[in-house]
Amino acid sequence: MTLRVVGVGLGRTGTSSLRLALETLLGGPCYHMREVIAHKPEHVRIWHDAALGKMPDWQSLFADYAATVGPPPAWFWPELIAAFPEALVLLSVRDPETWWDSASQTIFKTDDSPTMTDAFKAMTKAVYTSLGLANRQNRDAAIRVSEAHNARVREAVPSDRLLIWQAGDGWAPICEALGLPVPDEPFPHTNTRADFQARDLQG
Repeated sequence: MTLRVVGVGLGRTGTSSLRLALETLLGGPCYHMREVIAHKPEHVRIWHDAALGKMPDWQSLFADYAATVGPPPAWFWPELIAAFPEALVLLSVRDPETWWDSASQTIFKTDDSPTMTDAFKAMTKAVYTSLGLANRQNRDAAIRVSEAHNARVREAVPSDRLLIWQAGDGWAPICEALGLPVPDEPFPHTNTRADFQARDLQG
């Protein structure tokens, strides 16, 4: 199996729903942060090392996946799009203010979460520091980083390889970009802020 889609959007831009959608379309697993938390805790060290500049063998890491979406892979998008030059680059975006409102109440609070291991917290700290977000609760800095991320992707990726998508777009643009029919089912909608917070509280 080889990656057909490299998702480069940041967390809280619909990436969990995209994961389910891409698995439906491509018939293979999609790598997402939930994969690390639920099934691949040994990968925490891989991503921690990557944040410190020691990159993994991308081909081996994603040998069993049809797509990636959201962090951790999105944090290392330049390396990934170079390693998989035939893959569609999917940039999921969201209004900066609503993105911050969601991220600040969910993914940026993982250091306070009782469900996250010390190794996981060390990984996220290393990565966010490398991205210029040592203080993730700094609203203006976070928005600047997210907007700069999106701008770099738009500038670096040729338009015929890049799909810019937001949650309301649904199946059609993804299917068109991949040359696949639109499924006869609703587009997935999962991992809302309430879902995230309830899961965290339940451990």
